[in-house]
Amino acid sequence: MTSTDYAEPAATLSAGRMPLLGFGTWQISNREASQATAHALQAGYRHIDTATAYHNESGIGKALAASTVARDSVFVTTKLPPSHAGRERRTLEESLSNLGVDYVDLWLVHWPPNGRAAPRVWEQLVKARQDGLAKAVGVSNYSLTQIDELTEATGATPEVNQIRWGPSIYDANVVAGLQQRGVVLEGYSPFKVSNLGDPTLASIASEHDATTAQVIVAWHIAHGFVVIPKSSHRERIVANAAGTRIELTAAEVTAIDGLSLARLGSSRRFGRTSR
Repeated sequence: MTSTDYAEPAATLSAGRMPLLGFGTWQISNREASQATAHALQAGYRHIDTATAYHNESGIGKALAASTVARDSVFVTTKLPPSHAGRERRTLEESLSNLGVDYVDLWLVHWPPNGRAAPRVWEQLVKARQDGLAKAVGVSNYSLTQIDELTEATGATPEVNQIRWGPSIYDANVVAGLQQRGVVLEGYSPFKVSNLGDPTLASIASEHDATTAQVIVAWHIAHGFVVIPKSSHRERIVANAAGTRIELTAAEVTAIDGLSLARLGSSRRFGRTSR
């Protein structure tokens, strides 16, 4: 990837485009975040994902400030911890200061506060969008039912739902449910939830002279899912990005879909992890 690849492939949000390939920074320390983010930007990533709870926003901010890539060419996401309900604006302002930016491209509620949809919290994210502090707003780890509750209470539907996602937990009902609501599906921990040694993935990888991790990235792209693989190692950061250039056949995508171990209904609630 090069800097000219910023907008492709991408999902469409109300205020612009969200690159389908993002750089995940969960479990990357603040000290390591600057170099890792710099590697990602150099490799062509134009979407950086962080969160208040990751405690690495200032490290990422240093990389953004030092980069020659223009601010409006980098899609920056951060997230509100559920424990910060009631001090949403202050938390966002601290994130902006740490990141060294005037706005984030996407602000998410990291988890449903106390396991509930929390429309009052969601109202504050919508207000931040109206005030220009966040170009787009969404949620993470929300069920379809909880998303509907936010829409019904406020008239504003989250633009993105970031959830634990990968071939082994692919659920067509969840995909359809989010699409029907106009919500972009963003997947995290794509490799953690997958068996990188799976024979089907290995066979497809061999056909494309690729790694199984790259095939998983390519599968997300083929579906139009946003994917945010994480690594602090330059070689893996570069290798993961190469997955966006793999063009899977329809039969290969179907075969990977079939790896799912969880054929759950659209009421599925996403299991909590430390993420």
